[in-house]
Amino acid sequence: MKEQSHIISQIKRLNTIGIALSAEKNTDRLLEMILDGAKSITNADGGTLYLATQDRQLEFAIMKTSSLGIAIGGTSTEGRNYPPIPLYDDEGNPNLHMVAAYAAHQDKTVNIPDARHAEGFDFSGTMEFDKKTGYRSKSFLTIPMKNHENNIIGVLQLINATDRENGRITAFSAQDQELAQSLASQAAIALTNNQLISELRTLFEKFNEVIAIAIDEKSPYTGGHCRRVPVLAMMLADAVNQTTHGPLKDFTLSDAALYELKIAALLHDCGKIATPVHVVDKATKLETLHDRINLIDTRFEVLKRDTEIEFLKSLLAAYDHQHPAIKTLEAALADKIDRLHDDREFIRRCNAGGEYMAQELQNRVKEIAQYVWVDHEGNKSPFLSEDEIHNLNIPKGTLTPAEREIINQHVVSTINMLEALPFPRDLRNVPEIAGGHHEKINGEGYPRGLKGGQLSIQARILGISDIFEALTAADRPYKEGMKLSQALNILGRMKLESQIDPNLFDIFINRKIYLEYAKQFLKPEQIDEVDVSKIAGYAPLADRLTQLEHTLAPHVVI
Repeated sequence: MKEQSHIISQIKRLNTIGIALSAEKNTDRLLEMILDGAKSITNADGGTLYLATQDRQLEFAIMKTSSLGIAIGGTSTEGRNYPPIPLYDDEGNPNLHMVAAYAAHQDKTVNIPDARHAEGFDFSGTMEFDKKTGYRSKSFLTIPMKNHENNIIGVLQLINATDRENGRITAFSAQDQELAQSLASQAAIALTNNQLISELRTLFEKFNEVIAIAIDEKSPYTGGHCRRVPVLAMMLADAVNQTTHGPLKDFTLSDAALYELKIAALLHDCGKIATPVHVVDKATKLETLHDRINLIDTRFEVLKRDTEIEFLKSLLAAYDHQHPAIKTLEAALADKIDRLHDDREFIRRCNAGGEYMAQELQNRVKEIAQYVWVDHEGNKSPFLSEDEIHNLNIPKGTLTPAEREIINQHVVSTINMLEALPFPRDLRNVPEIAGGHHEKINGEGYPRGLKGGQLSIQARILGISDIFEALTAADRPYKEGMKLSQALNILGRMKLESQIDPNLFDIFINRKIYLEYAKQFLKPEQIDEVDVSKIAGYAPLADRLTQLEHTLAPHVVI
């Protein structure tokens, strides 16, 4: 009756351990639970767990010996410095001398009552360990672990079964072996599931990196952006979690929410794969497949040529008649050549783009357009076409409204692409986060015009990260990277205009996220002295606490 009760108790313990194993997602904790569970149901003093590697070795994963107080690997801080067990020798023959390798090759449990009397196995390493520690390694139970494809994924080895009544070292019983094998089978399933999940996650992340590389190959400027924004977003997210003051002091992004943000940040511009390169990388106003400023340069040279020809004709006529106006003609030529040179440099400056183009400058472009030039076939044409006038008079940046709309369309493409993917439950918000990085708190963003409460915290974090990276990026073809103080002031004005989340902006400044990011990615000359008291829209923490303590940002529940 007592024996039967003990067996029932052990089976219940085995079931409990099995349930716990299936619920554990952390691999180190899982390894520890497997070994602890096996030691518990067999009352073993020690044990080791090895994992099979792709280079045909059994890699040490965790070891515990209760009587010696040894715990190496798993969640222990002590390092895993034991060498792996080779499954094959240098000639490619199976290693059948080491009991763990033998169990793996033969797919067979090995139960050894006393290692010192075991034949055919090399226990020299074990004996050396015993000599150093004074330990007595006696009984061994070595169990291969197989996955769903019937492949060996590891080996569980238990040492020194201990009698529960008198504490003496004894052999592992047939019941111990059966229970340990059952646990090893359940453990293999749990471990395989964790490995598959980890491999799928790694595959997914690498796939995202491949997308970034594809964008990089298409546009090195956008590719750099796709790699930097996730780093900045995670910096800000970590700072939010560490915040102890202000409206977000009680808000925390879970590990799942952080990972969701990371994936969304990696994919936030994936829609640019479908955006024409000549629009994404438009460095000047006249650039299409090439910069048309060179064509205009040629026209200026033609105008100069025609002006000089006209002058020479007039000069010859004056010489024929000994005309006193020769010096006047020469002065007029010099004046016109200078004017053409100035107009040429002006058009070049206009082509570069900028933050603002005044109306008088746009009018000058139109005046220059009235020049007439003669091509090589003798055809007279307006100096600038309507399209060239339209592009040169772009008031801000280098993109026309139509091109800007094409760029904006990349967010719609991103949303459509991501919504077409069957994301698992813990990544279901990736399309919303990635698709919201150009939305504004005041509803003036795109593509959906969402307002504050409609945007998740992750989307707001991504929005600030996207803006700051774009302002400071030094690899864009159409601008130089801004200095820290300039970029922060622009962010501050955006806060005052309710374009970005004010609480996230304050954390961005308070926690000096901008400086942490700058040290990694900005050029030294961009990292200037920042006086936070002069940043637009920023107030010191002490002044804000009384004002903002009860203004918790909407939608802070993930």
